Amino acid sequence: MTALAAYAPPLALALGVLLALTVGNPYARKTSKLTKILLQASVVGLGFGMNLQKVVEAGRTGILFTIATIVGTLLLGWLLARAMRINAHTAHLISSGTAICGGSAIAAVGPVIGASDEEMSVSLGTVFILNSIALVAFPLIGTALHLTQRQFGVWSAIAIHDTSSVVGAASAYGAEALQIATTVKLTRALWIVPLTIGTALAFHRRSKTRIAIPWFIFLFLLASVVRTYVSGPWEVIVLIARIGLTVTLFLIGAGLSRRSLAAVGVRPLILGVLLWIAISVTGLWAVTATLA
Repeated sequence: MTALAAYAPPLALALGVLLALTVGNPYARKTSKLTKILLQASVVGLGFGMNLQKVVEAGRTGILFTIATIVGTLLLGWLLARAMRINAHTAHLISSGTAICGGSAIAAVGPVIGASDEEMSVSLGTVFILNSIALVAFPLIGTALHLTQRQFGVWSAIAIHDTSSVVGAASAYGAEALQIATTVKLTRALWIVPLTIGTALAFHRRSKTRIAIPWFIFLFLLASVVRTYVSGPWEVIVLIARIGLTVTLFLIGAGLSRRSLAAVGVRPLILGVLLWIAISVTGLWAVTATLA
């Protein structure tokens, strides 16, 4: 992988942000819908580049890390929010986004607790800022610490919020890291369902909102099964998927606005940073101590 190809994802994100903050995005709503579809389709496409045995192995590798970090992050977020006197809804949204998969978790949990537009905006803005930093910083940290492909793949899947940023950072680090990170992150995303149910119970709300089950995860696994047992032009599909992910990051950056940045308050941002540092350091210690 050339240097240009490796850093195409963060470059695309930066260009999108630049466009949003200068010219602006007049089609924000349309690109938002397109981003979600393109992201999911691209992730499914990556499944054609993964052998089933590696999928199973990566899933086993990340399961204990996943459970421990999700529970730990939610508990720490609750404690910090009380100490910092942060709105319960905002704190839970940020904690959920940090614990599982960023904007997707926030989007699933928000309607259940009846979060306001401002609370959603603050939470999404906080996660987006940290995603942008992680996308560039994590490959540099991994290289400096001489992390193996396996270690970086698991670590990035645990410590980076959104799937798109996980894939972007992992793709810059290496092909094996990308495979492992994608699988562990998608396995982690399945926890959106129990999180949403638990949130409804914890906040004592009777919500008729349908839980958004990430069905594309099952399509990703199906693609890996096809890749394992059937011959085909899978490398071409994987290449198209990687291009799709790069375009997705550009659209994510273009969807940002000055208003969403201004909506990120100081205390919620500090909460997000503290949770992110905690899960990043803990995850880094865990993978370096247990994975070769």
